[in-house]
Amino acid sequence: MNGCGNRRMSEIVFFDVETTAPSPAGRWCLLEFGAILVCPRKLVEVASYDTLIRPGDLSAVSRRFTDVEAIASAPTFREVADKIFDILDGRVWAGHNIQRFDCPRLREAFADIGRPAPEPAGVIDSLNVLAAEFGRRAGDLKMATLATYFGIGKQKHRSLDDARMNLEVLKHCATVLLLESSLPHAMQLAGRDGAVTRRSSTASAPAAAHRHRPAMSQTKLPFTPVKAVPAPAAGTPHKSGGKRDSLGKPVGRANATSNKPAAEASAPAALSARPPRRPTVVTPFHMILRHSRAILR
Repeated sequence: MNGCGNRRMSEIVFFDVETTAPSPAGRWCLLEFGAILVCPRKLVEVASYDTLIRPGDLSAVSRRFTDVEAIASAPTFREVADKIFDILDGRVWAGHNIQRFDCPRLREAFADIGRPAPEPAGVIDSLNVLAAEFGRRAGDLKMATLATYFGIGKQKHRSLDDARMNLEVLKHCATVLLLESSLPHAMQLAGRDGAVTRRSSTASAPAAAHRHRPAMSQTKLPFTPVKAVPAPAAGTPHKSGGKRDSLGKPVGRANATSNKPAAEASAPAALSARPPRRPTVVTPFHMILRHSRAILR
């Protein structure tokens, strides 16, 4: 018994009721009950039950239900109460707006025949769930609107059909919410796989700007050319008519030799005195290379 009870508590029953319009006293009469038993792990229908219900006053049927002849030959609620009780009692109840409408109507029907009403192991009201999670992106939260939004079909306002439609609407909404909740993570994975992210798209903006420049700008080298250091002015010491010593011998070669270490010593000073080398010029070639490396990563 305990094992059977635990199994029932984990099963979900989607159900829906159709009623007459409320009487002046504010009472409804059941006209139809439909339910599907759903496997909670796979969300597939494993059993179903539906029945028309003949109310005590048939004159109220025409205002709410069109199949008056079928209602007139249907069983009363007392005759189907045992079956409805067995389907609902101890299971998780699910339906659209069942907490405000369907559940009170069932309790009233059981109270009218003097029997205790079935009790749920839990209640899933899809209206409340979708209002909190899915929102009004479809326009409103009516079952007919949601079914049209997802292209499921037109609501027939028959209990069994509406219960099945309710399950399908929940599946579609849950899928959309799951994809939306996983979207940031999916975008991060795509960025690591080499897809264009915010950073890479920003880096590619200069490349796009380069593409719109004149063609001559594309001929720039991918580095900054280094200007040649001008050779020291050695024209005067090496001229043949240079200075001579007291004996009349030319001193140009000796001076050049003696001045060589000084020139070598002054070379580092000249290099250090030059302005610092500018960073590498970013050209379209660099942009393409950088984007290619990002894709290869």
